[in-house]
Amino acid sequence: MELVFLDTETTGNDVEKDYLCQVCYRAGGTTYVGYFKPPVPVSVKAMSITHITNHMLEGKETFAESQMKKDLQALLADGVMVAHNAKFDRAILQKEGVEIPRFICTLRVARYLDQKNLIPEYNLQFLRYFLDLKVDGHAHDAEGDVNVLCAVFERLLSKMIESCGDRETAIQKMIEVSAQPTIFTVFNFGKHKDKRVEEVAKSDKNYLEWLLATKTKDGEQDEDWIHTLRHFLGITV
Repeated sequence: MELVFLDTETTGNDVEKDYLCQVCYRAGGTTYVGYFKPPVPVSVKAMSITHITNHMLEGKETFAESQMKKDLQALLADGVMVAHNAKFDRAILQKEGVEIPRFICTLRVARYLDQKNLIPEYNLQFLRYFLDLKVDGHAHDAEGDVNVLCAVFERLLSKMIESCGDRETAIQKMIEVSAQPTIFTVFNFGKHKDKRVEEVAKSDKNYLEWLLATKTKDGEQDEDWIHTLRHFLGITV
């Protein structure tokens, strides 16, 4: 199975309302980048982060009509998409009609491998510097993020191989980990920062219930924390 390292930039961060405007992927050692005219304008907030403006996208083809979509569909039918916070990229691409049967989420894999909770944050650029990776690339540019993504993946893969024994088994384990929500063991924010979630569930159950209600109200975007809180509160759905 071929690994397809991918990042998207979008008109905003709401999967229901927003669309992709830039895609970059790397497969077989070759990098492909495309800009596309989305059906909705790029939000000012998104422009302030990605520096992709509506003027830049004028005259661009739509992703639906692009050769890149056809190429990605063919690659991902038999390959494995690798992305950071893959849930978002997967949802955005599926919205465009690209099916992704197998994927690796480097965000979830990083959390899984950090058994001692040594990493304070797991966003892509934080991991880049925390792991002291020597790689070129500007944040929030799809091509730059793919460069960092590849470097983070290789570091995580080498760590996974230590426990799995070989590359093929390690990749399969990464796919398995990526398909399941993470269960956090320690709070890395809030009034119970650095405390074990299991202990807080006993000493301050009301806090867990409040936090679950808050995160549920925001939708399923924070799926891993919602899953964790339900787990320690004994809630099955």
